[in-house]
Amino acid sequence: MSSKLNEGRVVIVTGAGQGIGRAHALAFAADGAKVVVNDYAENLAAGVVDEIRAAGGEAVASVGDVADWASGETMVATALETFGQLDILVNNAGFVRDRMLVSLSEDEWDAVIRVHLKGHFVGLRHAAAYWRAEAKAGRTPQARIINTSSGAGLYGSVGQGNYVAAKAGISALTIQAAAELGGYGVTVNAIAPAARTQMTMGAGDEMAAQMAAPADGSFDAMDPANISPLVVWLGSPEAGSVTGRVFEVEGGKVSVTDGWQRSVERDKGSRWEVAELGPVIEEILAKAPVPMPVYGAR
Repeated sequence: MSSKLNEGRVVIVTGAGQGIGRAHALAFAADGAKVVVNDYAENLAAGVVDEIRAAGGEAVASVGDVADWASGETMVATALETFGQLDILVNNAGFVRDRMLVSLSEDEWDAVIRVHLKGHFVGLRHAAAYWRAEAKAGRTPQARIINTSSGAGLYGSVGQGNYVAAKAGISALTIQAAAELGGYGVTVNAIAPAARTQMTMGAGDEMAAQMAAPADGSFDAMDPANISPLVVWLGSPEAGSVTGRVFEVEGGKVSVTDGWQRSVERDKGSRWEVAELGPVIEEILAKAPVPMPVYGAR
């Protein structure tokens, strides 16, 4: 019996040509999965496919824009036509256009929201339609969706308003999809990773210094490959009881985030008067948990 949790399963990884997505694709292949490597750049997708095949694994490229409806449909069709099934979707693709809100252009807002948030929805929608059909045909799958949020989307990040909004939307979409798709045998979770990628290395000298690999050969906490074991586990049949959750992962640290939930409450039993609310709000806030600080705030 194989010790690989994903032996024979089929996974799509978006944005898998480099960085965290590439690490996910290689890790799934090493765990026995057949991999559909999606990327916008054909040469990058082909390179990862070649790596997987050279190591004895099975992989195929699916080149296209994750936020394009037809490309998303083609991506799922590629998995089905090549490998005969689809078990896991890892939504990873994205990019940044960082700027303070007062300088952010409409195009910069639209582009980031489109690729991150719509890009997650498109793949999810086409994969979920296939899994729903399978469930209705009496072949309920052990299907998994792993989305990619961010600490920025959970806590905010100065100079990244478009990215923050998109990643926060992905966290909420994860909770929504988990509730809607559970009856079809689909779990939906998200990760908020911290690792060295093109996006983080391009975020300024201070960030680049924090993300750099240690010169002394000690544990590289920012290696993108550190993120993948959690994603591979979440994609496995073993993770069937976990859904609707967001996990932060960095280096050797894994944590689950609580997200929005009702905290301190006061109920008058009738409509509040405006003049009454000052002391009430002060009391509620004094007893509520202190919010996490916004990244980059002073």
